[in-house]
Parts: sequence; structure tokens; C-alpha cells
Amino acid sequence: MSRRVVITGTGVVHALGKGTPDFWNAIKEGKNGITGITKFDCSRISTKVASEITDFDPSLYFEKKEAKRLDLFTQYAIAASCMAINESGIDVKKEDPFRLGVLIGSGIGGILTLEDQKQILMEKGPQRISPFFIPMMIANMASGYAAIKFGFQGFNECVVTACATANHAIGDAFNAIRWGMADVMLTGGSEAAYSELAFAGFCAAKAMTTESDPELACRPFDKNRSGFVMGEGAGILVLEELEHALNRGANIIAEVIGYGCTCDAYHVTAPHPEGVAGIKAMQFAINDAGIKPEQVDYINAHGTSTPLNDSVETMVIKKVFGDHAYKLAVSSTKSMTGHLLGAAGGIEAIITAMALKEGFLPPTIHLETPDEECDLDYIPNQGRKADIKYALSNALGFGGHNAVIALKKYE
Repeated sequence: MSRRVVITGTGVVHALGKGTPDFWNAIKEGKNGITGITKFDCSRISTKVASEITDFDPSLYFEKKEAKRLDLFTQYAIAASCMAINESGIDVKKEDPFRLGVLIGSGIGGILTLEDQKQILMEKGPQRISPFFIPMMIANMASGYAAIKFGFQGFNECVVTACATANHAIGDAFNAIRWGMADVMLTGGSEAAYSELAFAGFCAAKAMTTESDPELACRPFDKNRSGFVMGEGAGILVLEELEHALNRGANIIAEVIGYGCTCDAYHVTAPHPEGVAGIKAMQFAINDAGIKPEQVDYINAHGTSTPLNDSVETMVIKKVFGDHAYKLAVSSTKSMTGHLLGAAGGIEAIITAMALKEGFLPPTIHLETPDEECDLDYIPNQGRKADIKYALSNALGFGGHNAVIALKKYE
């Protein structure tokens, strides 16, 4: 029997805010979280801007020794998880720990640790490598450490599907609850890929913008878009079986009602030019939700600000929705947050849930010059109030991964 699943807690670590209230207010106000790079010397690479966190205080969540043994992506994940669990109000001590699960993904994992330890190897030799190197680096450690930290002993996995990671994690966590494998799931994504190596790799792939002005760098659906802008942080949600949430008097933010995933099976980085698998992913999510396409009010687009993604995603939306594509609202909040890679779907699911709860459509900022191929309502530059009931959040990743989640306003 399929069970209903709701969101009862959220946590965000991002340049625009630590915690959902501050972060969501910044999103509603259309604030730009993109600045010049300060965390490393970017003089040798072509990208000069990013959405970077400069005020994260690990001592709020970890003992000093504990923090030193965790890569930054795991620290972000645990911090956001603490926020999400606190917001949910769940008392873990009163729960069956084997009915509590974790599924937190990361697209790249501990690349900062990898770079650091490689440097130590080259300069000081193998005997100086940290015994914590491997557990710090591997991408599943956010899920593993969250279970240790909070005592969640049930379903525990990690998803790694590039920029679709967090949506796959949320979708799989949704399935774990509705199919009876868990009552509560801590899920989302975390990323901390702020290193010269990671940036140089994306620059070499011609995926990142070379625009140095933070106000012009990330402009999804704009004719002059030139590539994505890197972001970092974490977006974590507490998903919960509806009756379980109601029985403990939980505050319900929104309901998860559908999930669709496919693969382009076409190219390692480029989307399929006809968007066939992207169309199917959206249709699968809508069908899984048991709704009709014309009932969808809002789409939080993948919207990376790359020439290929934005035009193909627009085409996909038009093919899925037909005439209704011009009646629904679409926005790319990456225009404010940058692209958090494996964590993108986590913060965007939270944005979508808050949009449903508060009846507010977040904007696509920096949208100034319309692109003939991108002709939908992208909520340009300023958000607006709207009574919406159903929404989708799209995520697409290198390797051709497509993951779409469908959310509903909880009534």
C-alpha cells in the first residue's frame, strides 16, 4: 500500500542564509548570492565568480577534533540536518531507530580532502597521509555520519548522480517511506567543491561562465547567458509518513506526491537535443502524482544559465505541457544561489515547498534580454504572490540523469 509523505523539517547552509527562514527571505527578495571568488587564488582559471560561504562556523555543530575529521561537505550536511531535525520537532529517543533512515547525496564528495592529501603525499610522503583520508573523502560519509550523529539506524544510502543527485535522493527517500521501509527519512544533498582543481575541471569542459561581473554572471534563460556559476552548501529535508507526522502533531510544510527519473543515454555532459528523456521524467513525475499536466502551477527549473540547458529545458516544458506551458510559472533560483551541483535539488526542493506553503513564486533574477527560444513566464527579476497547489522541481546531471519531484500544498 502506498503511504502519503510530507515534509516536516528543512535545513539550509548557503551564502544567502544559514537556516531556511533567512535563506527563504533572501530568495523572496531576489538577493544575489554570487560574488567574486575569495577562497582560493583564481588567477589561473577563467571563472572569477561563485556563490561561496565565508561565515560557516563548525563549532556550532562539532567539537574541534570532530570537525577536523570531516570534510566540509559532510560538515555542511550535518549542520543542515541539525536544522531540519530541530524544525521537524521529532524526538528521536521516542522513535524506533530502525524506522528512521538517511539518504543524503553529494555529486563530488570530499574533493577538498583529496586535494589536501595529494599535496601532503607529494611533499611529505605516504607515511604522512591522514588515517581519516578515505572516510573524509568518500561521498557516502554525509549519510553515514548523519546516522551516527542522530541515531538513525534504518534505511541508509548515498546517491551520486552529478547535478541530479539531491532530487534522486529525495525521490528515493520518498519511495522508502511510501513503500513502508521507513517512517522518517533525512534526505537532500551537500556539496563543497570549492577548489582550484574542481573549478579548473569545469572550466576545461567549457561549462562555467567567464563573466566576471557577479550581476551578469548567472542569468538563466537570458539571451546573453554564458555558463553556470558554482555554489556550495547543503539543503536537507525531513520526510515523514503522513499519519506518523499527524500523530505527533508535526508542522507540515508541503507534501511530496510524485517522482520521475530517466536517463538521456546520449552524451556525458550535453543534454539530448530533443529532450526525450527529460520529457519522460516530467511525465513520470506528473503521472506518479496522479494529477494532470494542466494542474501544475509552478516549476523550479534546473535552469543552469548554460546555452544548451536552458533552451532544451524550455523545449521540454513546452512538449510536456502544450498550451499550458504559457500559463504556468517557471523560475531558476540558481540565478541567486549559483549551481550547488549535488546539493542543488536539496535547496530547490525547499524553495519549492516554501513557495507552495506561502503562496509566493520566487524570481529568476538578471533576466534582461529575452531569448527567442526561451519564451515562457520565468518570473523575471521580481517574485510575486500566487495561490499555487502543485509544483515540480527539475534536476539534470552529467551522464544524462534526469530527476523530477512533484510537490503539493498541504491542506
